[in-house]
Amino acid sequence: MIKLVARILKDILKEEKINLKKEEIKDIIEIPPSLEMGDYAFPCFILAKKLKKSPIQIAKDLKEKIKSKDFERIESSGPYINFFVNRTKLAENLIKEILDKKNNFGKTNLGKGKKALIEHTSINPNASPHVGRARNAIIGDSIVKILRFINFKPEVHYYVNDVSKQIAMLVLANAEKLKFKDMLKRYISISKKVENSKELEKKVFKLLYKFEKKDKEVTKRFKKITDICITGQEKILSELEIHYDFFDYESKYLDTSKKILSQLKKTKKLFIDKDKRFVLDQKGTSVENKMKSPVLVLTRADGTGLYPLRDIVYTIEKLKKAEKNIIILGEDHKLYFQQLKETLKLLGFNSPEVIYYSFIMLSEGEKSKKMSTRKGDVILLEDFLKKSINKAKKEIFKRKTKGDPKKIGIGAIKYAILKNNPNKSILFNLNEALNFEGNAGPYILYSYARASSILRKVKNKKNKSKTLKLESKEIELVKKLSEFPDIVLNSYKNLNPSLIANYSYQLAQTFNEFYHSCPVIGSSKESFRLLLVKSFRQVLKNSLSLLGIETIEEM
Repeated sequence: MIKLVARILKDILKEEKINLKKEEIKDIIEIPPSLEMGDYAFPCFILAKKLKKSPIQIAKDLKEKIKSKDFERIESSGPYINFFVNRTKLAENLIKEILDKKNNFGKTNLGKGKKALIEHTSINPNASPHVGRARNAIIGDSIVKILRFINFKPEVHYYVNDVSKQIAMLVLANAEKLKFKDMLKRYISISKKVENSKELEKKVFKLLYKFEKKDKEVTKRFKKITDICITGQEKILSELEIHYDFFDYESKYLDTSKKILSQLKKTKKLFIDKDKRFVLDQKGTSVENKMKSPVLVLTRADGTGLYPLRDIVYTIEKLKKAEKNIIILGEDHKLYFQQLKETLKLLGFNSPEVIYYSFIMLSEGEKSKKMSTRKGDVILLEDFLKKSINKAKKEIFKRKTKGDPKKIGIGAIKYAILKNNPNKSILFNLNEALNFEGNAGPYILYSYARASSILRKVKNKKNKSKTLKLESKEIELVKKLSEFPDIVLNSYKNLNPSLIANYSYQLAQTFNEFYHSCPVIGSSKESFRLLLVKSFRQVLKNSLSLLGIETIEEM
């Protein structure tokens, strides 16, 4: 309905020679604090200067010009135009649409015929992932689901950093003979040794040089370690139902990256520094004031390439594959990505859309600082998942309730991460994440199960009545259900799954308030309320599916 309000206002304002777009009007429209004040309100303050009248007079004048049969009534109240929806008609039409479309309710064809490429997770293949890395994967997976929901054809890529100092250190430590679960311990050990020994560091760089020169034995050892780690990481992430279409290996770009150096030479921005490294001068760009020395180092003194050089080639390849390109990065990569963006601009390319996420810190007596694999300051994702599932089991037993502890535990982690705006850091508390009564995954899942329970109890019963005059809690639930398509659209436009996560919680809250105020089974409005419960269940399922959270029928 908000789209209809925006369209009506757009046409009326055009007559007044005020050209506001529908999207701009939608952003201005407010939801009044009580139903007595209407369903939507348009504040006229912003028009006062242009129309040279008071907002109160503008509201009166514009209200008189609006002719629409789609609303029960339209009133001016002070500086506001208030729109009252025909709530019974809205409820009937909305319920019909939800129950007809089912899993497709809220979908649009915005991405029809378009391909989207999303690179996310891309953990260094040197150890088991820690909890902090899960935020990248969970945000990325939700973005993929949102894109698919609005008819894009998403392609999920995982960039494997197999040409790295980390892998070279593991080769030096003979880690190719280890199992994945033992890789972290060996990595921490060799990292400390290399950090304190110039000789060992030279050996690490020598291995990288041999790898880049395609030494067969060294290449075989690098590949063995990378394969062990990627297989292990993929298995753990699959426990979260997160999957990838392509694993792109950095080593693939060793040869083509040399061509980029040739192209950069033509810009006259590339030079060799005192350490005999190829360096890109980035003075005069957006990074100049953010660095003491605004340069991007592309090679080592021995001529071997560094990560940025190959990343340039890889990013250009990605840009050529899809109309829409997205990458998920930790906030500590902001400066680097800006450098990459400026380099791509120099070469005549745009850059992917980027979602930055802040870090996860754990409370409840666990590590409460930024995690570091190299230092061993980590809580492994695999261990954390087990802990979450075990806590869910205990909570189910304590409450004498039902439910799949794995779905509850994983849903709790995903929701606790996704309800936060990606750019906000998270102090993660597992007890709060598994709360059945607060802003947490189990509470939302329980609301879904409660709706399922109501519907099971009335199986095969006949309808008793048609829609009657709606009560306030029924109206609030109908309006909240009607918001879902716009929430999906805004989440896509802002590349922000937290909008959907918070909507899921608000929807569950609204349903529970309805449930406590409006008896369903045996009431004079049983037929209508059952359809409303069914509609709630469908929309909540659609919403949670975009977060990668599976619903549960019984809890």
